[in-house]
Amino acid sequence: MKTSIIAAYDKLASDYEYNVDTKNAYNIHYERPAMIKLLPANLKNTKVLDAGCAAGWYTEQLVKLGAEVIATDISTEMVAATQRRIGNKAKVLNLDLENELPFPKESFDLIMSSLVIHYINDWSKTFSEFQRILKPGGKLLFSIHHPFMDFKLSKNKQYFSTELIIDQWERKGRLIEVPFYRRSLSEVLNKTLEYFSIENIIEPQPTIKFKSLDPLKYERLMSNPHFLIMKASKKNDDVELPGQHSI
Repeated sequence: MKTSIIAAYDKLASDYEYNVDTKNAYNIHYERPAMIKLLPANLKNTKVLDAGCAAGWYTEQLVKLGAEVIATDISTEMVAATQRRIGNKAKVLNLDLENELPFPKESFDLIMSSLVIHYINDWSKTFSEFQRILKPGGKLLFSIHHPFMDFKLSKNKQYFSTELIIDQWERKGRLIEVPFYRRSLSEVLNKTLEYFSIENIIEPQPTIKFKSLDPLKYERLMSNPHFLIMKASKKNDDVELPGQHSI
C-alpha cells in the first residue's frame, strides 16, 4: 500500500511542480487561501515542519514569511522538486511520517501538513511524534479530504470504518491510481483530541476567483465540501498522552 502511494506521487511530481501551482483551482483558490489565513502574519525565527511538502509551494511561502523550515516528503521525486524550488533556503528530507521522526523533543513551533494525513492508515504514531517534537504551546495545522466527500467513493458503505479507497486521477491523458484512507468525522476529531487541543475546524469555501474560473465546480463546492482543515495546539505537558515518549 505504501509503495503504491509513493509510486503515485513520484508520477505526479512533475504535474505538481509545473501545473498545480498555477492551474489547479482546488489548490490555488480553495485549500490554500484557507490554510494561509490561519498562519501568523509574521513567522520570523519560527521553526516550522512542512510535513508532506509535495513540490514545495508551502515551503516557499513559509520561508517568505520568515520561518526556519524543514520540509519532508515520502516521494523522492517530490523532494527533488522542492529542492529545485527552494534551493538552500530550507532543508528538505525524504521521510515517512508513519515512522519515528529524526528530530529532538520540542523542536518546532508549528507543524503544517497540507492534504497528506489521509494517506496514513493509523494516525497514532504520526500524531504521537508530532506531539513530541512540538514545543509547549506549539501548533499543528493540517488539511485532509472531507469525510463527507470521501464517503461517496466508499465501496463498503460502512461510514464508521476506516477504508482504503483507490481513486483515479487523470493527468496528461493517463490515469494514475491514488490510494488513500477514508474515515468518519468522529474518528478525525477524536484521534486529533487524543494528542492535541483543537482550536479551529474549517470547512473552506472556494474564493470568488474560483467562481469566475469555473462556476459549476464553485457551486458544487459550496454545497458539497471537499476539504477539512484543523488547527490544534499541543496539550499541557502534564497530561500523559498515548504513545508519548522522549529522546
